[in-house]
Amino acid sequence: MMIDTPTSIASQETSNQPLALPRGPFIIDVEGKTLTPADRRRLGHPLVGGVILFARNFESRKQVAALTAEIAALRSPRLLVCVDHEGGRVQRFKKGFTEIPPMRDLGAMWEFDVLGACKRATELGQIIGNELIEVGVDLSFTPVLDLDYGASSVIGDRALHADPRTVAMLARCLTHGLLLSGMANCGKHFPGHGFAHADSHYAVPVDERSLATILGQDAAPYEWMGDTLTSVMPAHVIYPQVDSKPAGFSRKWIQDILRKQMGFNGAVISDDLTMEGASVAGNIVQRAKAALAAGCDLVLVCNRPDLVDELLGKISYKPHVLHASRVARLIARPSGTPASRG
Repeated sequence: MMIDTPTSIASQETSNQPLALPRGPFIIDVEGKTLTPADRRRLGHPLVGGVILFARNFESRKQVAALTAEIAALRSPRLLVCVDHEGGRVQRFKKGFTEIPPMRDLGAMWEFDVLGACKRATELGQIIGNELIEVGVDLSFTPVLDLDYGASSVIGDRALHADPRTVAMLARCLTHGLLLSGMANCGKHFPGHGFAHADSHYAVPVDERSLATILGQDAAPYEWMGDTLTSVMPAHVIYPQVDSKPAGFSRKWIQDILRKQMGFNGAVISDDLTMEGASVAGNIVQRAKAALAAGCDLVLVCNRPDLVDELLGKISYKPHVLHASRVARLIARPSGTPASRG
């Protein structure tokens, strides 16, 4: 990756021209509802490739559209803009947006109306995509493919169903709706976060089951969905029968199983590196290096601008030959928009 010097970046900012930089591997957040000088400085760093928005960044459709326009004007190609907008308790934008039900509702509907549940899943996917694209968001980290074992508090009603076949079918319909709107998707949390009890935001979950069990149950939807998935987010969960590292830091899970065995060729996006489940990999620089070495194309660092500054000042990076094309596939392309938009 060619990295601009601070002088060249400053001169481009002075001329109000977007920075001509390829997208880097880090997705970071911003402070509030408009960009601060510190936000602009971070977003102009060559190692940054995207932005994740939170509820604190949202006030109204008009305001968030102005914010994403600010972000888009900073660089060429423009930064990827993401949000967690699954529905239920994980929906960052609410006022002026359709209230999306928890995904478990689709699984409950499946029990008495399979075709109706599939139709509704497609409708919801299209609603999510259309409404987010209208305000300048490229990607919602959706769908959750974790199985509903009833054991995980962090997953809970975010899961579609307990049966991997039902999860795969409903998720395919949901992603079809997203794709109809022009939005890509992100299956999470590979190979499965539904069985482990602990919440990876605050602890290091461990799933002691065998590889055969995990592949036959939790990871099955990833294989069955095939090319329908455009990106995947690994879990901050340790599966000691497979690897001593959490899946997001494991070459065995990402390279050997997800890519080689399952044939996945889209983008791999780490879960947030500031979560407790990522702490086993060391400090923030060590975590980022471990995620990239394992095969992540994009790495999330959220709610800790101090750690973002530390990371950007200390890490070097050589992109994978497919990095640019994998990330470009995640840029939203509304119906009728040429493929060159990204």
